[in-house]
Amino acid sequence: MLTDATVHFAKVRVVTGQVTHPLRSDARDNRERILDAARSLFAAEGLDVPMREVARRAGVGPATLYRRFPTKQELVTEAFADQLRACRVIVDEGLAHPDPWRGFCLVVEKTCELHARHPGFTEAFMAAYPNAMDFAAARAYSLRSVGELARRAQRTGGLRPDFVLGDLILMIMANRGIGAASTTARVAASRRFAALVIQAFRASSERVPLPPVPRLGPASPG
Repeated sequence: MLTDATVHFAKVRVVTGQVTHPLRSDARDNRERILDAARSLFAAEGLDVPMREVARRAGVGPATLYRRFPTKQELVTEAFADQLRACRVIVDEGLAHPDPWRGFCLVVEKTCELHARHPGFTEAFMAAYPNAMDFAAARAYSLRSVGELARRAQRTGGLRPDFVLGDLILMIMANRGIGAASTTARVAASRRFAALVIQAFRASSERVPLPPVPRLGPASPG
């Protein structure tokens, strides 16, 4: 039997539902705008961009930004969480390859492309804030695993014996410097760069065809 109190409670639940769902949706939208703005600004200006500038680009107030991401470290880690996961997948795929040299080449190719598609990620990966444990741990895992893969590739004769892990860091830093008018052109240039790097890392004098030379222009964050 419905009483007046029951009907009143039901009405309250309906009204409450109508009010709270849009707020939750707004919060999700704000979060995504903040992360999109952060990725764009980090790619164009580096990690030193002020948090207030991220808030301005996202169209939210500083209080909203700091409520979601109290520190720059948390913002950077969350902004590039997908790229961190992709990095681990690439390394694990290389380690699982039955031919260590081919696995090593796969890591070089896919790592260059990942960083070319997300240029802001390179600086974040290299910085690895000491207190951002997810980022520091992910970078340590990636470098440790690539080091193991490199040793296997050297033992099987594919990778030149004087390769050191620092050479991979140099590769990532050099790949970051590729300037292009679009993401598509940047990725194309990165693929050719990766092929050249692989030739340099190869123990033998064997040569394979390189990807085509891309048409490069003034760099843009796109």
